[in-house]
Amino acid sequence: MSEEILINVTPQETRVAVIENGMLQELLIERSHSKGLVGNIYKGKVKRVLPGMQAAFVDIGLERSAFLHVSEILPQHEPDEELTDDITQLLREGQEIIVQVIKDELGSKGARLTTHTTVPSRYLVLMPKNSHVGVSQRIEDENERNRLKDILNENEDDEQGYIIRTAAEGAREQELRRDVSFLQKLWNRIQGRIQTARCPALIYEDLSIELRIVRDMVASKVEKIRIDSEEVYQKTKQFVKEFVPELEERLEVYHGGRPLFDVFNVEDEIQKALHRQVPLKSGGYLIIDQTEAMTTIDVNTGAFVGHRNLEETIFRTNLEAASALARQLRLRNLGGIIIIDFIDMKEEEHKRQVLRTLEKALEHDHAKTQITEVSSLGLVEMTRKRTRESLERTLCETCPTCRGRGSIKTAQTVCYEIFREITRAARAYEAQKLLVLASQEVVDCLLDEEASSVAELESFISIPIRFQVESLYSQEQFDVVLM
Repeated sequence: MSEEILINVTPQETRVAVIENGMLQELLIERSHSKGLVGNIYKGKVKRVLPGMQAAFVDIGLERSAFLHVSEILPQHEPDEELTDDITQLLREGQEIIVQVIKDELGSKGARLTTHTTVPSRYLVLMPKNSHVGVSQRIEDENERNRLKDILNENEDDEQGYIIRTAAEGAREQELRRDVSFLQKLWNRIQGRIQTARCPALIYEDLSIELRIVRDMVASKVEKIRIDSEEVYQKTKQFVKEFVPELEERLEVYHGGRPLFDVFNVEDEIQKALHRQVPLKSGGYLIIDQTEAMTTIDVNTGAFVGHRNLEETIFRTNLEAASALARQLRLRNLGGIIIIDFIDMKEEEHKRQVLRTLEKALEHDHAKTQITEVSSLGLVEMTRKRTRESLERTLCETCPTCRGRGSIKTAQTVCYEIFREITRAARAYEAQKLLVLASQEVVDCLLDEEASSVAELESFISIPIRFQVESLYSQEQFDVVLM
């Protein structure tokens, strides 16, 4: 499977597109005025301790206080141990504390924090307060896992631990030693900053998005990394030379006449990713609805009629949908609880194959996912870890007309509301004339389909009614003015 990474840079934002087999699979956006916070280390001050939630709000210098749960303060407990610790015994208001952001601000929620600080490099993640050495689960070869652990276990500092990242598979001992040295020097600088910084303060900021991509996401299968900014290209090239020299030949600056994202059809794919309906090649389609509580995905056969029988048609549609929705989850960065309503299948083998297809498609996802079996209602429940806002929440805002409902009242419904308001006003106040201000669609409805109703109402209240179009009014807005 071929993979390319495209980096589009403007003064306002940097966008990173992951292309696999010519298709956009993932999009990351970092805007200059609202950079991601995940990985940043802060010296914060406890603002409130909430015993009822076993959590605390911490001021780290942002507009909203960040959230720290007791589980992110305490050491990991064994499953059979009872968690008896009380957050009021661990934190007090006004206390200074070193924390790291593990989840960006999402919607109205503040950033999520932990006191278990970690610092990543190309091959390793340093855990300053943990002596454990762990290996990424994506490294499956047992001999390789043992080789990597043996190298790290020889480290002289028993008070520091490491997680060996997927990128370390096949890495030479010298490269791992270099990462250890880099991380220890970096941690010493961080500790020095902790001692001198006044609270609240940013102690350590993670790399910019283009350097994080090179450090975290670039694997051996990546053929090209194209950057359309000479300045960022040079900056990335220097980083690559120092930390990932094997990628230097794959780095390329783009000077083409057409915008980089246009050449690879990325802009069109971004627009499609904001649509609720996702067409499938067979003629079927997905309906994706993102809400505050969860995301639901409905699979439909649409125009696909199949060739054999209904069960086979449903099976083929579900198979195609499983692959398509895995891509949509990555592209739209949908996280939390996800409910998938596949078309009902009667055969158990078909259900198993659809689940296997979904699991295989999610193997390329960098975010952690967990999938349940098909329920008795034909639903598949899954979770996907998300540390940043979804694509829709990043690029869009709540519609001021429908206020997030996804629908508005019809012009006829608003007409009837106006009639009721006119009746109330005529009974409560004395007026010689009434003026109704409303949108063009509503006034057209009042003067056309509802003209006879308006005449009856005027006769009933014995007051003439005049209508005026207000171009700035939404379809649901209106005013009844007494004159």
